[in-house]
Amino acid sequence: MRQDRKAVPRVGRSAVPEVTWWGHATATIEDSGVRVLTDPLFTRRLAHLRRRRGALPPPAAARADLVLVSHLHADHLHPASLARLAPGTRLVVPDGARAAVPGLRRVAAARGLRITEVVPGDVLEAGAADGTGTVTVRAVHAAHDGRRLPYGPHLSPALGYVVHGTVRTYFAGDTGLFDGMAEAVGPCEVALLPVGGWGPFLGSGHLNPRRAAEAVALLAPASAVPVHYGTYWPIGLDAVRPHEFHAPGEEFARQVALLAPDVTVHRLGHGESVRPVVTR
Repeated sequence: MRQDRKAVPRVGRSAVPEVTWWGHATATIEDSGVRVLTDPLFTRRLAHLRRRRGALPPPAAARADLVLVSHLHADHLHPASLARLAPGTRLVVPDGARAAVPGLRRVAAARGLRITEVVPGDVLEAGAADGTGTVTVRAVHAAHDGRRLPYGPHLSPALGYVVHGTVRTYFAGDTGLFDGMAEAVGPCEVALLPVGGWGPFLGSGHLNPRRAAEAVALLAPASAVPVHYGTYWPIGLDAVRPHEFHAPGEEFARQVALLAPDVTVHRLGHGESVRPVVTR
């Protein structure tokens, strides 16, 4: 396993595949000139959570040709953050999201966001605003509670997405390991995997560093980027199991070295970008 720590902030378009991590599950995947933004969360505080590491993403982080929302939890579908998107931006959400989240409907109407609802197996195409290229996006199953918590019926699935341009990049959203994961995701060169959470304990339907490394061993990408850790933490709990905030990225890299030593781990800081290794 190799680690890449020489990433630098980047915000411009590139024809070469590039990943920028803005914190939590928010990342920009740029491929074939198309900017794909995942689970945008641009806030210092969300209910009982506060951003403990990394400056808020700059306005450039909200520039996207396509926005992917993995599930309806408030730290992944955040209407106030979606309000920062440019008018007319295309937004892909799990089936049933509009009915389950009134704030999504209001923001979409106010900003003219074009919403597409999907279920696992759905495929769509997205192009760069300047017409330079296209990618396809396939929705895949995620083993996670897809409801709008703390209440709400089980109407919307939790999803991951595979973005296919010059390479295939898997954004897992929130998920646990599940039977048939490798078959559901299919071949990928880059995997963005959650390795932690926003509190001292992870419930079911999540990957910790060890389980995320097991997912890497199953998926066999050339590169892996750990996300969903080291950003938000409950107010007043700084001293409770602090290693769960600080350590998941490093521990993930250590576990990948044991379970999938041929995979390159790109452990980014907030706002850092990398052109990941895509062959080996």
